[in-house]
Amino acid sequence: MTAPRFRGSGQVAIAGYAHSPITRHIDEPLGTLAIKTALEAIADAGLTKEQIDGFTTGAIFPSSGGRTIVDGTHIVTSDWLAEQMGIRPRWLCGFQGVGQIPGSVILAATAIATGAADYVLVHRAMFNPPGRYHENPMIEADGDSQWNAPQGYWSPIAQAALPYMEYMQRYGARREDMATVVVEARRNGASIPWSYWHNRPITVDDYMEARMIADPISLLDCDLPISGVGAFVLTSAERARDLPHRPVYVAGFAQGRSRPKNGIGYWSLDEIHDAGTEMAGHLWESAGLSRQDVDIPQLYDGFSPFIYFWLEALGYCPRGEAHRFVQDGGLRTGSGYPFLSGGGALGNGRMHGVPQMLECYLQLSQRAGPRQLEKADVALACQATPNFGGAVLYSSHQQ
Repeated sequence: MTAPRFRGSGQVAIAGYAHSPITRHIDEPLGTLAIKTALEAIADAGLTKEQIDGFTTGAIFPSSGGRTIVDGTHIVTSDWLAEQMGIRPRWLCGFQGVGQIPGSVILAATAIATGAADYVLVHRAMFNPPGRYHENPMIEADGDSQWNAPQGYWSPIAQAALPYMEYMQRYGARREDMATVVVEARRNGASIPWSYWHNRPITVDDYMEARMIADPISLLDCDLPISGVGAFVLTSAERARDLPHRPVYVAGFAQGRSRPKNGIGYWSLDEIHDAGTEMAGHLWESAGLSRQDVDIPQLYDGFSPFIYFWLEALGYCPRGEAHRFVQDGGLRTGSGYPFLSGGGALGNGRMHGVPQMLECYLQLSQRAGPRQLEKADVALACQATPNFGGAVLYSSHQQ
């Protein structure tokens, strides 16, 4: 099965952005922070809020623990944001699923390309609740959870740990190899003012001594739950030319949607790789580009082994070779590929795919300041896993 090229390729552009401060816990409602950040993004694009006629987001609240979810407090939906901003949009749509940022960009790009909206605000609001992020108050387990929760298979941490352990045992990877990934992410994140980890890099020893959570995943293999908001304004390429900043064009995209064969949320390593490779093929076809065209590949690292999965699915190295590729310097910004030049999730905090999208935008629009890379024509932003997430290709020029 092949994927046709996105007919709107190069016809939709990011025109502006804003990013709130990232903190562990906020002292104001998340909705208030989202409104402030949205208004800043609109102003950055040289627009007024009255010109925004489209809204989209992915408002999933990933924390478990049986909490009641309140719109404007734990999540911020597009409906809530538009209403509180006093806007009656022509187009409003929410993405429900994993891969919230690419899913939202795909919705926005499609709406603009088809004329359903002129200026779309894409945002992601993350809330870190008090207490343990993935605590489990369950006293009974039914449905799929009856087969895994009693055995401790609870939360995405365990879901990432099993295929990572499979990878280590099959290919001889070591925890020391993964230290290279996490140290690089934190090194880059430490240079970014809005990062939670600003000015706080780590060493290999810090990584190796970190508390184990779900073997072989330790505390430092996980992105830190935080509170924060990221927002972007998208519009047509034609309108973007008249706005203050250099447009960054949506070139193509793809989503991965595979169901584990066992039906209970555990993907084997082969399932992740096979479905991810298929997704990557659709990605290149949708934009008419190849891996060799990408200057700024931003891989998703909500859990560190995701980097291995993306590297192999996208074809940067053969299956089973990602740990060696990393150890040989392939991940190092400045000498290898800038896979984590924006710090990613491990280097910024749990903003889902915002850091990846933001780094693509800043680099391609020449707004990255002292971090600006010399060659920045095509960028790739990934989120979640290759088999169950999404990716968007961006270009500094219309294709």
